[in-house]
Amino acid sequence: MAKQIFVNIPVKDLSIAIKFYTHLGFTFNQQFTNQDATCMVVSDDIMVMLLREEFFQKFTPKPIADAKKSTEVLICISAESREEVDQYVRLAIAAGGKALMPVQDHGFMYGHGFEDLDGHMWEISYMDMSALPQNP
Repeated sequence: MAKQIFVNIPVKDLSIAIKFYTHLGFTFNQQFTNQDATCMVVSDDIMVMLLREEFFQKFTPKPIADAKKSTEVLICISAESREEVDQYVRLAIAAGGKALMPVQDHGFMYGHGFEDLDGHMWEISYMDMSALPQNP
């Protein structure tokens, strides 16, 4: 059985976060959605739980980091093409997010990213394995 990963991130306004990620093309598992949280489906094995900050706080004794001021994690997901990388960033900006760093083009690896409405950083990356440099 494949392992699944559930990434939990705090959000200030759950309905606004859902609208933002819906604009990017993500869907949500309604079985795990209520007034406190929702389950955003990235793939069959990767889910992102968007939790209202007050609810998120119940799972940790530590204070919640302000993602607009500091970075605790950089979430990276793969893309099928360079065009898909660019499309995610365009959609995020159109939905109110911000672009991160300039595009990173290393030939075999292409990436760009965005900051969501709560300041969480997302990197989108495409790797062309056929162009990967070979070790001598």
